[in-house]
Amino acid sequence: MNETVTFELIATDGKARRGTLRTPRGEIRTPAFMPVGTAATVKAMLPESVRETGADVLLGNTYHLMLRPTAERIARLGGLHRFMNWERPILTDSGGFQVMSLAELRKLTEDGVTFRSHVDGSSHRLTPERSMEIQRLLGSDIVMCFDECTPFPAEEAVARDSMRLSMRWAQRSRDAFGDRPGHALFGIQQGSTFLDQRAESAEALTSIGFDGYAIGGLAVGEGQATMFEVLDHAPAMLPEDRPRYLMGVGKPDDIVGAVARGVDMMDCVLPSRSGRTGQAFTPRGVVNIKNARHQDDPRPLDETCGCPACRSYSRAYLHHVFRAREIISSMLLTWHNLHYYQVLMQDMRAAIEAGRFAAWQSEFHSNRALGDIEPL
Repeated sequence: MNETVTFELIATDGKARRGTLRTPRGEIRTPAFMPVGTAATVKAMLPESVRETGADVLLGNTYHLMLRPTAERIARLGGLHRFMNWERPILTDSGGFQVMSLAELRKLTEDGVTFRSHVDGSSHRLTPERSMEIQRLLGSDIVMCFDECTPFPAEEAVARDSMRLSMRWAQRSRDAFGDRPGHALFGIQQGSTFLDQRAESAEALTSIGFDGYAIGGLAVGEGQATMFEVLDHAPAMLPEDRPRYLMGVGKPDDIVGAVARGVDMMDCVLPSRSGRTGQAFTPRGVVNIKNARHQDDPRPLDETCGCPACRSYSRAYLHHVFRAREIISSMLLTWHNLHYYQVLMQDMRAAIEAGRFAAWQSEFHSNRALGDIEPL
């Protein structure tokens, strides 16, 4: 861990961990959920509003930002924090996941990946060294090493080759990152669903040495049961004194299950994307505000929630503005969902510190099993 980014493990309860990741731009309370600001914005939200939900850190997307407006332009304009008006910590992914999703537009070699932009078809090259350069230009506080996100399903030999390529790229990322006080570099464990490969990957990453460790290659179609089977073992393969970040997860019950298995950090587009499509997360499960049952309902989405959507607006109003395709629908439902996610993290942190995480987890699942409140 470099001298200006530190991780303190405050409490454990079973495998669940409560910690603090300290950076020069502020503390990240773990377990932490990171809202996704793909193109230097969390869709439908002001940065001040995102902070009001309780978020300590945002995620930016290397692939999208390198294409538009470009990392060089952002650097000239003072870096990503100033550019998007978010002065707290930012984690940037390496671009590896997006490159995986562009399989038909890419060419993969030992050196890196050549791909065509989904924006204008122009050709680009991403290597571990270029990914580190882009993330340095952006000025992110937590940098992810460049990897190949192994698709699912993958044959064992294919997954092994992919994982070992990612480990060679991890070493090159570490070398290219250099010494950057105040900035952290995370390695990414790969190995698909093969535990022996996960162990080999963890050993390789630990020998290189990183400030934190991510679990990659999950939430790519394998299903929750399989993901949890991997997470029953994968986090414990990583150093105990470093933060553990599960990439791209997920639904509330995914997050709770991951924390129960020793994960400290997560990110997902789900709360914001769901808000834009009329889905709201509550302790009693998901509410589909588009359904006609809400059109005459004067009650809030969730009477226990303190977000603006629940404090000031009815289900009937939220149903109306969603049906009318008004922009305020995306704003209010996204705010609500991000608020719900941050309250979820806050509750888990408190439960771990109090030594009652198992009881809290049981209550969480019992409440979800109740389903939405009865229609009027």
